Amino acid sequence: MFRNLIPKIFYDHLQDGLEFFVGGLGFEILYQDGDMAVVARDGAKAYIVESPEYAAKDRPELAVETDCIDEIFKEMSSRAPQLLHPNSRSVSLRPWGAREFAMLDKTTVCVVFREWPNAG
Repeated sequence: MFRNLIPKIFYDHLQDGLEFFVGGLGFEILYQDGDMAVVARDGAKAYIVESPEYAAKDRPELAVETDCIDEIFKEMSSRAPQLLHPNSRSVSLRPWGAREFAMLDKTTVCVVFREWPNAG
């Protein structure tokens, strides 16, 4: 049985990833060594890895689904307003039916926060 899909996100410098995920998004460090950290918050987890080679090849967009997007937006916009994505700076209803906003770090890693409408 599948439980979680955990992304590995590459950065030129590990500190850039920690600034975004820990400082900006409020994740906690579960483990850290010289070139890798495991960060988590509320059941979401990511591996932050220092690798200039792979960071140059991929700047991912990740999505976090939630059932309290307004609370998360309030927290993120007060915690790190400079990280709000310029094209998604507020919670808005998207054509596909979800309410979303996004955060963008200085390396262009993007995290979209998404809330789907209640079913039925």
